[in-house]
Amino acid sequence: MLNTLISSIKRWHNKSKAAEGEAHGDSGQSGSGQPPTSSSRPPRSSGKPANSSSHSRTVVSRSDHCLSRRDVSRAALTVMKRLQEAGFEAYIVGGGVRDLLLGGHPKDFDVATDATPEQAKQLFRGARIVGRRFRILHARIGREVIEVTTFRGHHSDGEAHEAQQSEHGMLLRDNVYGDLESDAVRRDFTVNALYYTTNGFEIHDYTGGIQDIEQRLIRMIGDPETRYKEDPVRMLRAVRFAAKLDFDIEPNTAAPLRELAPLLRNIAPARLFDEVLKLLMSGHGERTFELLREYELWPHLFPDNARMLEHPEALALTRQALRNTDTRIRSDQRVTPAFLYAALLWPAVNSEQQFLESKGIPPVPALAQSAQKITSAQLAHTAIPKRFSMPMREIWDMQSRLPRRGGERAFRLMEMPRFRAAYDFLLLREDSGEIPAGLGQWWTDFQQADEEQRQLMVREVPRNGPRGNKNRGRRSRGGRNRNRSKRPGSGTERPAD
Repeated sequence: MLNTLISSIKRWHNKSKAAEGEAHGDSGQSGSGQPPTSSSRPPRSSGKPANSSSHSRTVVSRSDHCLSRRDVSRAALTVMKRLQEAGFEAYIVGGGVRDLLLGGHPKDFDVATDATPEQAKQLFRGARIVGRRFRILHARIGREVIEVTTFRGHHSDGEAHEAQQSEHGMLLRDNVYGDLESDAVRRDFTVNALYYTTNGFEIHDYTGGIQDIEQRLIRMIGDPETRYKEDPVRMLRAVRFAAKLDFDIEPNTAAPLRELAPLLRNIAPARLFDEVLKLLMSGHGERTFELLREYELWPHLFPDNARMLEHPEALALTRQALRNTDTRIRSDQRVTPAFLYAALLWPAVNSEQQFLESKGIPPVPALAQSAQKITSAQLAHTAIPKRFSMPMREIWDMQSRLPRRGGERAFRLMEMPRFRAAYDFLLLREDSGEIPAGLGQWWTDFQQADEEQRQLMVREVPRNGPRGNKNRGRRSRGGRNRNRSKRPGSGTERPAD
């Protein structure tokens, strides 16, 4: 698939200079016909970003690319058709086009149009306008939701209420509309600024994205430092795309990353939680982790994990957790952020617990206090919804219970909802060298054994001290108490000597 694309690129370069001159002189319209004139059309951004050079359009004809509308979801095609029938321009844009050119299978498709969100909403029953920084439309077609965005213009050309920046240069509001060319220039990376239309089945490229796909480069559109300051999350996106696509980050795009990494502290923790899921739970988490460390972005996402990585066991546990997550995702197995966060924060929790125990605090309270401290510190960087933080802490809590297998404990532990996750976490700790191997294998054998074998395994477990406080009057299973003897001449029981 990629070889076909490269061949197409070579054919474009061999076109006549006259054809190239026509492309340079193009006004930026899609060729899909003139849109209707209306006073309610979105305001156009007449200028270009001060840090961008003149951009020329390359139109890739149907015969020169491998993208087929059969690979585009029916819902996205329906959205495009309705917009076009209403007289608007409509394009598939972004990762959907990029991934199809690379031979992938995109999970979703986005549509870009010159219709405002209010105009587009009238065409789709049940559609919703969402977003504050930039308003977009969610159009529901059957079970699919297609994101429809209006062509963006440069924020410096908008009114005060339409475009706002913070003192750090970060965009707070960007509802300035433009045309196809200005929208392409306002996107983040060249490989995400490719537009596919069903009118002529062409691909429109204003920023050299086709060539960067050929060269396997992630390149920022415009001045990288300015664009990162506008939205620091773009630094994470650069790393994510490089890891996902196995591309290199273009040198100028990579140069400001280390210096501007602290800007991530200005991003809301809830948004960073969503970005972490994209970074680490998309099947390329281990590679993403290495790039985040290389460009010094990781300490601003997981500072407690970052400071523990100087210990080999912590680094091994982090890598193994990400590797296991990648394997499960590629095998279409279920994964949960609770387990991954448990692994990333555990080295700091374990270290804090050991410190508290050295001060004389018992193990159980020490674990509770250390878990609370590390979790609270992490919340200042990335949010952790309760539906994940509670299972995460249950996984930690069970690490101290899994070694206690005597009596009925092993059977009760195996019936607990978090047992499987806690068991997997135990294996992870053994694989990383944090604790000696052996306990994990016992639990593996116990799960595979039949009832009789399990009873035998439990009886062979070495006893760790007394069975418990015998004065609690706890009833034993079956109505018998093996550790008590009857007092002579009475019906009461007393502890055996």
